[in-house]
Amino acid sequence: MPGVRYHMGKFPPGQLDFGRLVPLIGPANAAVARYDGVLHAVPNAQILLSPLTTQEAVLSSRIEGTQATFGEVLEFEASEETASGEKRDDIHEVLQYRAALQHAVSAMKDIPLSQRLIRDAHRVLMTGVRGENKSPGSYRRIPTWIGKPGGTLEQALFVPPGASDVPSLMTAWERYLHADAPDTLVQLAILHVEFEAIHPFLDGNGRLGRLLIPLFLVQKQLLSGPHFYLSAYLESHRDEYYERLRAVSRSNDWTGWCEFFLRAIAEQAKSNEQKARAILSLYRRKRDWIVSVTKSQHAVRALDWLFARPIFEASDLAKTSGIPQGAAGRILRQLRESGMLKELRSRSGRKPGILAFAELVSIADGRSSA
Repeated sequence: MPGVRYHMGKFPPGQLDFGRLVPLIGPANAAVARYDGVLHAVPNAQILLSPLTTQEAVLSSRIEGTQATFGEVLEFEASEETASGEKRDDIHEVLQYRAALQHAVSAMKDIPLSQRLIRDAHRVLMTGVRGENKSPGSYRRIPTWIGKPGGTLEQALFVPPGASDVPSLMTAWERYLHADAPDTLVQLAILHVEFEAIHPFLDGNGRLGRLLIPLFLVQKQLLSGPHFYLSAYLESHRDEYYERLRAVSRSNDWTGWCEFFLRAIAEQAKSNEQKARAILSLYRRKRDWIVSVTKSQHAVRALDWLFARPIFEASDLAKTSGIPQGAAGRILRQLRESGMLKELRSRSGRKPGILAFAELVSIADGRSSA
C-alpha cells in the first residue's frame, strides 16, 4: 500500500492548539526582529551577505541530495575548470537556486508574492540543471509520489494530490498567503508545509518551498531584505523535518509541525544574527585596515568586491571591479603579503592563480564566528 496521502480538504487547518504555540511564537518573532535590526546596520547587505546567500543555496540543495560544498561552489565560480561531471551538475543546481532567489526578489519590486512569481522562480531554478526537461515554470500534469529513487507508487512514503487538483489547491494556497492570520510566522509555517504537500511541480519543490521563506518574510515586512537562511537548521534536523511534514497529512498534526517550524525560525534567526554581526565586524575592521595597508584610493571598492567574491581568479579584480589593472595588481600583492588573501591555486602558464578571502569564507561556512 502507498504511504501517506495528501490531506485533501483539510487546508487551511480548522484549529491549532495555540496553548502549545504561544510559548514559541514570542521568542521566534523576537529573534527575527533582532536579526532584522542587524540587517538594518549592514551597509549594502546584498553584497556583504552574499556569501551567506550562497551557503543557503548549498544547504537547501544538499537536503535534496547534492554534495557540493560552499568552497567548491565559490571555486567553480572563480574557474569552471575546478569541477566536472556530477560535481559540476550539483554546483549548477546551487547556482540556479541563488539565481531564482535573486530573480524573485527583483520581481517583487513590481508584483507581490504569488503563483505567477512562483512559476517564474521555478523556471529559473530549473534552467540548465538536472530536471530541466520536467516542465520548468509549469505545474505538473501527471501523478507523482515521493520515495526512494526508482521506487513504485506502492513503495511511496508520500503521495501528493492528483495533477488535476493542483491548480485549485494552489489558488487556495495563494488566497491563504494574502489572508490575515493571528501570527505571521505560524502562517508561514502552514504555507510551507502546504506547498511541499501539494508538490505542484515535477521537480524542485523542496528547494522552491524553502526559497519562499525569505520572500514571505520580506513581503510581510518582518525582514528588510531576503537574507534569512533556514536550511542550515532543516539540514541538520532533516529526519525530523520530513517526519513533521508527513505527520500533517498522516495525522492532521498541524500544531506539531508549527512547533517544529517556530523552533527552527528562532534558532536559525539567532545563528543568522551571529553570522551577520561577524561579517559586519569583519568589514568594519578591514575597511580601515585595507586603506592603511594599500594607501589606495581604490581600497574600499576592492574590499566590497572581495566580500561579494571571496574566492576568485587573481585577474578578475581588474576585469570586473572597475579598478585599473595596475592598481588592482598592487592591491592584490599587498593583501597576499599581509596574509588577508590565501592562495588556493598557483598561477601556471596562462592560468591565473585562485585566491581566497579565507576569514570571510570561514564565517559564511560556519567554521568561525569572528
